[in-house]
Order: sequence, then structure tokens, then C-alpha cells
Amino acid sequence: MFEKMDYDDLDRFFEMIVNGHELSDKEIKSLLSMDQPEDIEKLYYLSRNIRNHFFSNKVFLYSFVYYSTYCKNRCSFCYYNSINDINRYRLSIEDIINISRQLKDEGVHMVDLTMGEDPYFHSDPSKLVDLVKLVKNEIQLPIMISPGVIDKNTLNALRINGANFYALYQETYDSGLYKDLRVGQSYQDRIDTRNYARKIGYCIEDGILTGIEDNLDSTIISLKGLKKSDPDMVRAMTFVPQPGTPFENQIQNSSQMELKIIAILRLMFPDRLIPASLDLEGIEGMISRLNAGANVVTSIIPSDSTLEGVVNYDRDFEIRKRDAVSVIKKIREMGMVPAEQSDFNKILGL
Repeated sequence: MFEKMDYDDLDRFFEMIVNGHELSDKEIKSLLSMDQPEDIEKLYYLSRNIRNHFFSNKVFLYSFVYYSTYCKNRCSFCYYNSINDINRYRLSIEDIINISRQLKDEGVHMVDLTMGEDPYFHSDPSKLVDLVKLVKNEIQLPIMISPGVIDKNTLNALRINGANFYALYQETYDSGLYKDLRVGQSYQDRIDTRNYARKIGYCIEDGILTGIEDNLDSTIISLKGLKKSDPDMVRAMTFVPQPGTPFENQIQNSSQMELKIIAILRLMFPDRLIPASLDLEGIEGMISRLNAGANVVTSIIPSDSTLEGVVNYDRDFEIRKRDAVSVIKKIREMGMVPAEQSDFNKILGL
């Protein structure tokens, strides 16, 4: 079907996808293998049309409040792994609330409370529950939590006290690569934890790293794993080597594969949320990801913020321009608009 794209066939492809066609392994591999700019642009065109069919020109916005950079894990790809000798911080509850309030005032639809698997919170989950409850009471917006793998009782308590979305990325569904990336962590526990969270009413975000796989077959395994995971929000992010990590000397690939995967994810998940992260290439990177079929802008932080992110391409920039006001201005220039809060709440079933 997708071995060679022709504009004359795009309407047929569009109808097939919106009517439930599921890509075969052969089709996925063909799309991943595209290397001609004109063919890739046709893929993006198709992806945008599918997105617009389900979401019109609306874009959803959510923030990124990385409130603790402490972590007990040894993930080989992550700057914040427990053995990396870096400066770390843990924000006070007052600071977290103030940042969250500022983000709400600037127009985000959801606040993402993110941390490493910080022993301070993991050893006493009631602290995490209290934090979510306080932020929820203050801002009255949907709350995403990204605390890593947590137990069922804590997931239940967080849900009761205001958490709506649970982000837990597998990073890869290639079990061999998983062992290299998430050192010493259970592959199945992450899957089981996400599944339980969905069962008790959370919306789920899952995602994969790209640019770190050995071959396309590994990427296809991950895309099929995401399909089985069936998340409400599904993302791909380019691997960026981080200082002080085991993979710091690995050659960084361009973001083109991530962009193709975003477009393929739109074909696989036509009516789902797909993020364009500001954390890798800022506003300009957001534009290319939205043009590839994304419909959510993530990693928004206040304009004056020194908050850490996952990749932090702009850590040393004097002006970071990852604030909601700058994002909204740019998406309007693209002919898109920020969704209404009610649009986002409807997706969450609120």
C-alpha cells in the first residue's frame, strides 16, 4: 500500500486510515524506509489531513514542572541517573504551586508534575499524594503525573486526589535494548503499572526513544508495542546523548526519523494525542513536529524559568522561549489555534 506515495492516492489512503485500516509490518517498514524528500512530505501531508479530520486546527498545550531531579535508577540514556555526578534540586511545595499557577495563567491545558524516581517521595508516597492534592486544589486544571513506577495503592490515592493523566514511557519494546536502556528495571512492571492505571481511570501516555535502535526491525517492535499499549497520548522523542552517561559518546542522529515516526503514529493512532516537545529543538522544532502530524505542545515552562527538562538543548540559553505565550503566538502564525479547555477536558472525560 505505502511502498510509493502518489498524491493521486492520498485521498484513498486517508479514507482507509480514518475508516480503521491498521498498518501491516511491511507498510510500517516501507514508511520508515522513505528517504526521498517528496515522499516524506506526502507522508506529512497525509498525517496532517488525518489529524485535522479528528481535531480540526486545534492544538493542546501542557506544561512541564520537573520538580525533582533526584532519581534512584541507573538508566543509561538519562542525564539524571543516580550515578551521574550533577547538580540536582528538589523544589519546595510552595515553588511548585507558584510555577503551576503561573503556567495556568499563561494558558496551558494541563500541568505535568514530573520527577525522577526520587527516594524522598518513593519512600513515603503520602508526600507525593499531598503534593498533587495541593496543586490540584490551587489550579483546578487536569494534572499529569510522571513519577516513574509506583505501587497500586499510591496510584489509587493520586487518582482520588486529582491526578488525571499518568505518563510512563517504555522507551523501547525491544526487550534486549530495554535492558541496555533501563538498567536493572523490570520490563513487565512498567507495562503492568500502566495497565492498572488505565483500569482505575487514568488517561495514559506511553512513548519511545528513536535514534538509538540498531535497525528498523527494533523500531517496528516498539511501534507494535505502542499499538498494544493503546495509550491516550503517544510520543516519540529523538535520543540525545547526555554528558556523564554511558551513551554520552554515541553519535546523535537527526530528528528526521522522529518526524517520520510522528507521522506514522498519526496513521496508527489517528484520533489520539501526539506531542511535539519543545525540549529538543524549541519553537522551530515544535513547528516541524506539528507539521508532521502532532497536535500537542509539551515541555512548556514559564518564560523566566530555570527548570530542568529531559534534554535541555537550551539549558545555557539566556532566553529560552518555551513559554505558553510564545508557543500560542507561533501556532497562530501557522494557522492553528489553542484548543479550548473544554476540548481537552472532553478528551479526559471530565
